[in-house]
Amino acid sequence: MSRKLHFNLFLHDTGHHEASWRLPGSDPYANLSLAAHQRLARIAEDARFDSVFLADSPVLWSDPGRRPSGKLEPTLLLASLAATTSHIGLIATASTSYNEPYNLARRFASLDHLSGGRAGWNIVTTAGDAAARNFGLADQPLHRTRYERADEFLEVATKLWDSWTDDAIVADKQQGVHAQSDRVRRIDHRGAHFRVDGPLNVPRSPQAYPLLVQAGSSQDGKEFAARWAEAVFTAQPTLAESQAFYADLKRRVVAAGRDPGHVVILPGIVPVIGDTEAEARELDAELDRLIAPQYALRTLAQTLGVDAGTLHLDRPLPAQLPGEDRIEGAKSRRTLIVDWARRDNLTVRELIGRLGGGRGHRTFTGTPVQVADTIQHYFENGAADGFNIMPAVLPSGIEAFATKVVPILQERGLFRTEYEGTTLREHYELPRPANRLVLTGEPIR
Repeated sequence: MSRKLHFNLFLHDTGHHEASWRLPGSDPYANLSLAAHQRLARIAEDARFDSVFLADSPVLWSDPGRRPSGKLEPTLLLASLAATTSHIGLIATASTSYNEPYNLARRFASLDHLSGGRAGWNIVTTAGDAAARNFGLADQPLHRTRYERADEFLEVATKLWDSWTDDAIVADKQQGVHAQSDRVRRIDHRGAHFRVDGPLNVPRSPQAYPLLVQAGSSQDGKEFAARWAEAVFTAQPTLAESQAFYADLKRRVVAAGRDPGHVVILPGIVPVIGDTEAEARELDAELDRLIAPQYALRTLAQTLGVDAGTLHLDRPLPAQLPGEDRIEGAKSRRTLIVDWARRDNLTVRELIGRLGGGRGHRTFTGTPVQVADTIQHYFENGAADGFNIMPAVLPSGIEAFATKVVPILQERGLFRTEYEGTTLREHYELPRPANRLVLTGEPIR
């Protein structure tokens, strides 16, 4: 069977360009609308996308003056979308720093049952002191500490998902036995961060585990992905950087004793599509004109770990900036931005313009054929297994991609024309995890 692309639609209110909400046809309340999300999910499903994805954070992301910033709780929203779709995967972000393994394992197992095996969990450790203060902490935990907790969090969650065997429920009315008690086990986990007895109060779900997704590109993040991730969202602005990340992560997966074919790497791409190049560039220019630099400047300063007063719109970034080792927030994103600005000799204003469209992801402005050519080139040259599609404007951007780009890739034999399975793991061509309870015959330790 020939290798096929995988596509995830990153749902983001009016679009990934920060000024998209200011366009005349945008709905500035789309972030709070079930109908808007249902429409986007159906467009993606009709185009045979693997999945849709909702990002999330336990903190208000940005100045609410900048763009729509309110976020509905993602697993609740995806449960609603499960009722109006039939095949497309449903991926939600949830933090290991500000949740407990039992509650989160239960939530995702429930979503997997409700959707018939279409749930995915984007695992994040959550950067920033503001989030910490929402949970009674003075400061965020150290970067390394957050990943150590995340590692144990996954150990506990996977044990809980394994605490029921697939054949535990027999529903034997004659014998009066609903489930075989010896097939439901405590996990008795005792670790540095968690003490959890179990078992989970949700039986083993259709996929066994939700699809495990990860998005951090720091050294700690890549090591974590090599151990746990089955799909990886990444931000790489150039082909060479995408190729380097792809090769590095696949090597780490092998070193962790896993099959590199069982980890799907999906760089983000922000397509701005027009029937002609001129039409696409006109839309791109209009969006950039609508950026409000006063908000963008504060966000950039926070990411770089500097005072906003040190950044001047029509000058390059300051020569002296805190190194990645001094950043306890999003380390990889900080380095990506600085490297980008230095390499292309950008002023702060130019850098803000580029970040406004994709926040460091690959942006591409062009015709449907040009977008398809770019995707195919990455796919066939060791840079991607597919893409995290991040339309600059919604819903028009995904409509254009679904009706104009996808058919080109289907004609080239690079993307499915029909779903071949019903679960998210089947879409991504990934195995269903074996139950370690079955393999050991003993309670999980």
